[in-house]
Amino acid sequence: MPTPRLLILGLDCMEPSLVFDRWRSDLPTLSRLMDQGSYGKLESSIPAITVPAWSCMMSGRDPGELGIYGFRNRLDRSYNRMGIADGRAVKVPRLWDYLGEAGWTVSVISVPGTFPPPTVKGSLISCFLTPNVTVPFTYPEGLGAEILGEMPDFMLDVPEFRSEDKAQILENIYRLCDQRFTLAERSLLQEKPDFLMLVDMGVDRIHHSFWKPMDPTHPDHEPNSPFASAIHDYYCHLDRRIEHLLSQCSSDTAVLVVSDHGARALMGGFCLNEWLIQQGYLVLKESPHGVQSLEEVAVDWSQTRVWGAGGYYGRIFFNVQGREPQGCVPVVEYDRLRQELTEKLQALTGPDGALWSNQIHLPQQTYQRVRGVAPDLLVYFDQLAWRSIGTVGHGALYTTGNDTGPDDANHAQYGLAIFYDPQNPQGGKRLENAQIYDILPTLLKHYGLPVPNTLRGKNLL
Repeated sequence: MPTPRLLILGLDCMEPSLVFDRWRSDLPTLSRLMDQGSYGKLESSIPAITVPAWSCMMSGRDPGELGIYGFRNRLDRSYNRMGIADGRAVKVPRLWDYLGEAGWTVSVISVPGTFPPPTVKGSLISCFLTPNVTVPFTYPEGLGAEILGEMPDFMLDVPEFRSEDKAQILENIYRLCDQRFTLAERSLLQEKPDFLMLVDMGVDRIHHSFWKPMDPTHPDHEPNSPFASAIHDYYCHLDRRIEHLLSQCSSDTAVLVVSDHGARALMGGFCLNEWLIQQGYLVLKESPHGVQSLEEVAVDWSQTRVWGAGGYYGRIFFNVQGREPQGCVPVVEYDRLRQELTEKLQALTGPDGALWSNQIHLPQQTYQRVRGVAPDLLVYFDQLAWRSIGTVGHGALYTTGNDTGPDDANHAQYGLAIFYDPQNPQGGKRLENAQIYDILPTLLKHYGLPVPNTLRGKNLL
């Protein structure tokens, strides 16, 4: 039996156009896996965000069924209670649970959605949502002390990646990456698992920090930046680390390289709540003092029909009678209001007056089930070229960049998947219409395991 039988290399935010086309000749390991296996773009969840996308991929469920609509979620129907969705929000089995039940030993490293660390048949190192290393961050718990003994500078994420200290950010991205691959090599040597999965967050962090110098289409492109090749060089570094890791696997090990979403230039921000104020849906008791969050200003909830949240995409909430504490939208008006807002959002233009290609998603039409406190509308501004700005007091509808710190890139709806099983090579077959939900049923079927009929995806192979 090969060790491991299956290796999954998760590269958060890796952009397919860079791997498949622009830099393919500079990425010999990934290129070889594409030539020998099958590959293609992988449509992400809606929203295309790390949290919930990895949990969707590993569970075969959509954000509605998980009840996870982004990094932060409304905890209840009150107005100001938002909480980070960590692993406790995932109530369904994930790939390693199915494999463990089938007798496989597993090693799971830094997969988003694994803090607090759950019990697995093997070992698990939790993800970037872990607050610090003083809390239990591994299963079994004693593994954490071993890691800290070997890596006193062990990192959970890239600190302050939204800052202007670019040299330090770059150094930390490489350190984070090298630690994850070293931990994977350690696991192969010491644990010899049947299944090994790691996720590198460095790709996501380097896109957010260094897209401007790389991309001539970015509004703030920096053509002569010393960091012009930062993303390219990091992709090449990852290619080498993957090659080294594969050299320590059996020749029959199956490999899946996968990203949860892609990346694109961030053109700016659209001030969603400012717009809702202008349109008369959101009412404040007084003008904001400078730029403030909705939590910091006095909202007249008795007069407010609609409000929004910021992030890579727009979340819009209705203040419904009998549902929210001071709801003023009659239930019979709900559908009409949603249609009215949808039409207004689809008519939005950018600062240059050109019509945007906005995508409006209704949870009840987008998801198989809707759990938790879902937005009433989800909005991609100009296909994610513009992010949603939730703060008010800007005095304008458009901002450059991001209100949470410097940010060069937004997410894109399509990530990538490259799968190579030496025992069933596909010879460079292109995967068509692949979705993030297809990964779990495909792998279960590939290894002859039962595929629950509750899963959303299809078999890709």
